[in-house]
Amino acid sequence: MTIETIRQKGFALSIILFPLMLFIGFVTHPNLLAMEPLHTADQLVSRFHNNPMYHIGHLIVTFAVPVMMVYFIGTMNLLQGEGKKYGFWGGVIALFGAFILAVDKGALCLTMSAFDTLPEDQFADFTPYLEVIVSKKGYLIIVWLLFALILGGIIQAIGLMKEKIIKKWQGVLIIVGLLLLINPDIELISTIGASLMCIAFIPWGIKELKK
Repeated sequence: MTIETIRQKGFALSIILFPLMLFIGFVTHPNLLAMEPLHTADQLVSRFHNNPMYHIGHLIVTFAVPVMMVYFIGTMNLLQGEGKKYGFWGGVIALFGAFILAVDKGALCLTMSAFDTLPEDQFADFTPYLEVIVSKKGYLIIVWLLFALILGGIIQAIGLMKEKIIKKWQGVLIIVGLLLLINPDIELISTIGASLMCIAFIPWGIKELKK
């Protein structure tokens, strides 16, 4: 198998896997139907404490980051006509956002899973200090730059529609799905967004895989 074939198949797999991994990461959250935004440390504790699926879901999203990067770089290389500038600038912005996602999930998800191993009495004493994480104190403020991932993905989707690599309905679903990821940690909304992305991306990925 040539390097070119590996690159093409890897790109096709990334189209399928990255929205699917996001969907699995979101849908595994406890109390998925609660529609409750995250504002307090107590709400955070109710989500992750003694809920291993919460940590597994976040771990899956963390591992989705390199898959996203393959997709964004692959799309940059794919768009060489009318959508070239959308592919390039969208990719640059989205790759930065993907790095921020890795920082966010890598730090918070792995740290939360470590806190969850504390004995109950120690955990209860520690809980109030989680407020600084919820309110994004210190350098945690940089996680707001996650918006770059959404913006870059939308820009590339526009480029893909311009070059007619994907159909208009697929582009619209991708854009709407990405926009739904911008919410105050309401996992049901994020799950719906990821499911729309799966509907749009997976047929395209299968088509690319068959080439």
